[in-house]
Amino acid sequence: MLLWQCRDRRIGLGTKPLVMGIVNVTPDSFSDGGRHARADAAARHGMEMLKAGADILDIGGESTRPGAAPVDGREELARVMPVVEALAGSGAVLSIDTTKASVARAALEAGAHIVNDVSAMTADPAMAGVARDAGAGVVLMHMQGSPRTMQVAPSYGDVVAEVASYLAGRLRDLAAAGMPVEAMAVDPGIGFGKTTAHNLSLLAGLRALAQLGRPVVIGCSRKRFIGEVTGRPVEGRMAGSLGAAAAAVLLGANVLRVHDVAESRDAALVAAAVAEAGGSLRVG
Repeated sequence: MLLWQCRDRRIGLGTKPLVMGIVNVTPDSFSDGGRHARADAAARHGMEMLKAGADILDIGGESTRPGAAPVDGREELARVMPVVEALAGSGAVLSIDTTKASVARAALEAGAHIVNDVSAMTADPAMAGVARDAGAGVVLMHMQGSPRTMQVAPSYGDVVAEVASYLAGRLRDLAAAGMPVEAMAVDPGIGFGKTTAHNLSLLAGLRALAQLGRPVVIGCSRKRFIGEVTGRPVEGRMAGSLGAAAAAVLLGANVLRVHDVAESRDAALVAAAVAEAGGSLRVG
């Protein structure tokens, strides 16, 4: 069993994958069109996700969709802090999805447990220290380029080997800077500077990430590659998202970052049961 230390929460990751519910407090999310952009709506949505079986809530105030413009730190704080504060009393494990140390610090002070940084803590030099000093869990994600540029012309020689090598390097660098290895999880960044072929290769090659020895977080929910495989628009991608989630669990994912919590939880539990029955099918 892998252990993920997230402040006062010591999360065990065995055969049962965890579900991380996405709480977008943004007006321009690709997936929900800003339906939860108001703090009260976002907090209610988070509570609904907990009732549906979410293990973690991931709260974000800056869209990272392809082509997204950056958001000022003060605006991001204004969006996410009322939601973090409203959900902190729920007892849930809370994650803050940000690349800004100032936002991470405020969220951690308000009760968050995890920093989910799509730049793997490279965008803000102060981020690693903030997370380390708070004892926070962290998610280190691979991204080629930035949200504005990542889908212009993503290119790799061997996408699985390159992403695994990058994440292994971030684990080493942050451990050398004093961050406990037990606090770190990795995410290959599905859709972040990758074509559909790259995304499918990464899912098929998840065992290479599982071999890093840290929890593997996967976010496939409603993404463009699912639309390209199925021919479905964003609102019609649930079934494809569930297929990707089940495949990810069979191949080693420990945490699924999703929009549709109840459905994803059921798909993950069935996939995990199949993997357990098969003995060596699942690595992670």
